[in-house]
Amino acid sequence: MNAAQASAFQANSGLTPSGVSTVLLCTVFATLLLWSAWALRGAYSGWAEAQLSQRQLTGVMVRIMALYLVLTFFLLS
Repeated sequence: MNAAQASAFQANSGLTPSGVSTVLLCTVFATLLLWSAWALRGAYSGWAEAQLSQRQLTGVMVRIMALYLVLTFFLLS
């Protein structure tokens, strides 16, 4: 954005572009945290009731960690 676009954005929205970016990033990571807690709870309850094996539970955990790493790399770099 050039200076005129940034000032027009701030005048119309009341927020700076970097502030909006921060809010969006926080929203994405908060949503990911809630989703991963839900997925881990579901996987753990499946494992506790012997519907999932230890390997499947580990697979869920590895996929969630990979998702965190990929999103962190793409969104925060």
